Amino acid sequence: QVQVVESGGGLVQAGGSLRLSCAASGRTFSTYTMGWFRQAPGKEREFVAAIMWSGNRRYADSVKGRFTISRDNRKNTVYLEMNSLKPEDTAVYYCAARTAGLMTSADYDYWGQGTQVTVSS
Repeated sequence: QVQVVESGGGLVQAGGSLRLSCAASGRTFSTYTMGWFRQAPGKEREFVAAIMWSGNRRYADSVKGRFTISRDNRKNTVYLEMNSLKPEDTAVYYCAARTAGLMTSADYDYWGQGTQVTVSS
């Protein structure tokens, strides 16, 4: 079983920045695809960004150029650097891990509990 724990959420003004972290257990972390998803009130969970073991990355169009996903396999951690935040980025952000499958699909194997990000206007 892989445990995934997010941290780094909070309240920020529009135009500001936040950095989310996600720590995952497991000796094979370096082989996982790691993804970030978010869910705003009343909306479905949506893909934000993902990174494969190879470093290959994908981003949702809504965050391209503003968000950056990265990973540190020595620390079993993946990061989401969020810049130029907008009120519409407000959501619970979830980190997830998978061993195979599409980077952008929500059927990841393991999920964290989520961390709240609130962007005020």
